[in-house]
Amino acid sequence: MKIRGLLMALALASLATAPGLAEEHPGRASIEASGYNGPSTCEECHPGKAKELLSTVHWKHASPVTNVDGLDAEKEYGMFNRIYTMCNGNDVVNNLKEIPVNPETGKSKFTGCNTCHPGNHLSDVGSTGPEAENAIDCLVCHSSAYDFTKRVPFKDGKGQVVMGQDRSTAAALAVGRPAAKNCMVCHERAGGGIYVKRGFEFTRENDVHAAMGMTCVDCHKAQNHKLPTGFDPNTWANDGLRVACSDCHGAEPHADQDYNRHTAKLACQTCHIPRTGGTMAKDFTRWEQGADKFYEPGTIQAEANSTKPVYAWYNLRVRNTPHFIGPDGSRNDGTSKIYPFKVYQGKAFFDKKSGQLLSMDFAPPMATGDVLAGVASAASTLGIKDYEPTPGWQTLYFGSSHLVTKENALTCFQCHTVGGALNFKDLGYSDAEVAKLTNPETYVTKVLEKQKEEW
Repeated sequence: MKIRGLLMALALASLATAPGLAEEHPGRASIEASGYNGPSTCEECHPGKAKELLSTVHWKHASPVTNVDGLDAEKEYGMFNRIYTMCNGNDVVNNLKEIPVNPETGKSKFTGCNTCHPGNHLSDVGSTGPEAENAIDCLVCHSSAYDFTKRVPFKDGKGQVVMGQDRSTAAALAVGRPAAKNCMVCHERAGGGIYVKRGFEFTRENDVHAAMGMTCVDCHKAQNHKLPTGFDPNTWANDGLRVACSDCHGAEPHADQDYNRHTAKLACQTCHIPRTGGTMAKDFTRWEQGADKFYEPGTIQAEANSTKPVYAWYNLRVRNTPHFIGPDGSRNDGTSKIYPFKVYQGKAFFDKKSGQLLSMDFAPPMATGDVLAGVASAASTLGIKDYEPTPGWQTLYFGSSHLVTKENALTCFQCHTVGGALNFKDLGYSDAEVAKLTNPETYVTKVLEKQKEEW
């Protein structure tokens, strides 16, 4: 009952700030009279907020990282500069650009990993100063009437690639707390397309929090524009703030004490996020031509919320090698819990001489399918002169933290039956322990009682 009451309270709070129900935002008369002139208009009431944003991960795409093996403590890491096979490039080699003309159609198009950066591209990822502050797209996050058709790249009169923004008066008059759409317009499309990277839909049909009317920022509560994140092994950059289920639900979230005892070894997500989805594999060594005659890497993709996760012990440290990025931990280290993950495998080119993963500039293969031209372009950008590309696979574990369900959460029977959700052998249990854990004696009484309730 405590959980339901909390969710209801959050839902009501969300409704109270929903478009149409919120109090009128201060400054409306000024905006109606003078229009919206970018961050300078916002700063009339919120001084210093533009400069504040420039120090966040949403602007920098990088930060110090303390929980990943093999990283330099003196450097910052994130999508600005890291290379892995979900995105075989980064902001450095795949900055927003116009790709070469496709020889079959005579047409080009824009591409770039940082199309979701909340700037205009002229003041790019990590930039600072007055021009960068003025380039911030405040409304893409804060307006419920933002016209996303305006947020497309184009070439200005100087031939510079610019990211468009909706700076209309109508959008400025609809400002408030970010709604789920403001967040998801970028986050559900990360990795190259809708539901690709983590395969979740934050909708009323697929997530209990969304069904209660909650939005992303109800859990990811910003502090000075810095947003807390979880510990997905593939989300390295962070603002130094963290969020966990226990922040709202406490250490004993269930009325059933048998379930509460499980929280010592099971993460909440393990039972309450029994499905995942999205892209399962990509082959960056073989690009396929689409109907528009442009090329994309070969991709195997499942529907959102359609596949089972893989379970592993995780102590919130990340194993990071050229061929594996995923959870560190074991049942015996005293700090790990069992978490659910989406396993993704990507094929790309590694340097045979160093063993390291090579990056790829997507522009050449997107236009012509020439993948080695993409590797050569990226190597040139990164100053790599002596390398020998050889194909190889990398396995990635993506954390599952959304698609939360209460009604369809895993139960005693689903985990402890033979062939159940958890593979106890893979999780490090002996044959004798597995036999005990999958014996009906473990769950029969509780399951029979549950059946009586349902009858």
